[in-house]
Amino acid sequence: MLGERMPRDWEAFYRLGRGPSEPAWVVTAYAGEVPGGRVLDLAGGAGRNALFLASRGHEVVLVEGSREAVRRAREAAGRGAPLLALVRDLEAGVPELPPGPYSGVVMTYYVNRPLLARIPGLLAPGGLALLEGYSRREAARRGRERSPRYWDELELARPPGGLSLLAWGAGRWGGGHRVFAVWRRL
Repeated sequence: MLGERMPRDWEAFYRLGRGPSEPAWVVTAYAGEVPGGRVLDLAGGAGRNALFLASRGHEVVLVEGSREAVRRAREAAGRGAPLLALVRDLEAGVPELPPGPYSGVVMTYYVNRPLLARIPGLLAPGGLALLEGYSRREAARRGRERSPRYWDELELARPPGGLSLLAWGAGRWGGGHRVFAVWRRL
């Protein structure tokens, strides 16, 4: 739900060096399918997906709300890495995003349904969107049935207009119930 803030201090979270450092499964599994060019990483945290994609030759634009996460991503990229990390509040109305087109858009472990509708306009023809996150089954397991921060299992299997479904899956891996999708712009 747009406007609902997560009850976590993300600045403190990233200052303590927490968070996953390995790229999301969908990113490692499908990075080779992303056409050459720029990639947009939405809510990219400290850069786990962005740095992986940059190491594969993509110029990556990471957009994240936490200043500390962006600082860490920039530090990890070092000088000369093809990574531009920007602080943007993705929860505020219609967030300002760097204009496309992009050969790929990544959004993992962040639920923002209005942003999904913007993905077709960000992708170049043939570009891919890589999406992954926790499902409603995980919300139930954690006692958070009413939280909007979990994907309905089939939600990502239905891409917005102008996109086709390339791959989708749901199940339990890595200690939680998850769902992923890969969309391609027509």
